[in-house]
Amino acid sequence: MAEISPLRRRMIEDMTVRNLSPATQQSYLNAVSKFSRHFGRSPDRLGLEEVHAFQLHLVATGISWPALNQIVCALRFFYGVTLGQATVPERIAYAREPNKLPVVLSADEVVRFLEAIPSLKSRAALTTVYAAGLRVSEVVLLKIADIDSQRMVIRVEQGKGGKDRYVMLSPQLLRILRTYWRLARPKQWLFPGRDDERPLVPNVLHAACRSARAAAGLSKHVTVHTLRHTFATHLLESGADVRIIQVLLGHASISSTARYTRVATKTISNTPSPLDRLRLEVVPPG
Repeated sequence: MAEISPLRRRMIEDMTVRNLSPATQQSYLNAVSKFSRHFGRSPDRLGLEEVHAFQLHLVATGISWPALNQIVCALRFFYGVTLGQATVPERIAYAREPNKLPVVLSADEVVRFLEAIPSLKSRAALTTVYAAGLRVSEVVLLKIADIDSQRMVIRVEQGKGGKDRYVMLSPQLLRILRTYWRLARPKQWLFPGRDDERPLVPNVLHAACRSARAAAGLSKHVTVHTLRHTFATHLLESGADVRIIQVLLGHASISSTARYTRVATKTISNTPSPLDRLRLEVVPPG
């Protein structure tokens, strides 16, 4: 990019002064170079209109959101620091990743999925995920002592954010775990790995999900986390308070839990439309 070499040198100096890492510097230089080549002009002769057109072009190519935002960072730096146009960077918007709804299984699909898991250990572990809304990192670290059948709770130690919490112990799950224990005889870890000294690794459960989804003939993309999403949604549909669900899931913010209101279809379908309060003739008078 010989035509912008003076700008390139100036940009390198600006990035060095600000102690940007060599990798970040190279990434920024590549982004500005790509921007320049796209229009066939030196970047200091391009303005906001070209920046926005370039962003749309990148989106159309299917670029990932993190990669797109890395280019946005480079262009904001180039215009704001190297060119000294202080008002321009704030007008180069970062991309926001679409807020996708989580996949949720119906009750029948949960049964089909869990019954399609041939391994006793994996079936018991994934049943526990659905029954208590656990993360995969939490279920594999459960110890036998964490199952409190007297109080009917499960102790989850050091969940996300390093916080302990209790979740409910379903009577049906307790029966399943007792049957599993009689057959598998785990010693310390509820779901041990290849030996009793180490817990099960999450990849075993991820692989079990992929196989069970295919065996059950489910078209939905099912992961371990899908069972956690389904747990929360089914609780909400059965009338549980969203604040209780927040505690059970170990969410720090209620906003993280509130998104399940968007996929609780039973709750949605049972909510009457304002149209139901009206008396309306479908056929207009002749």
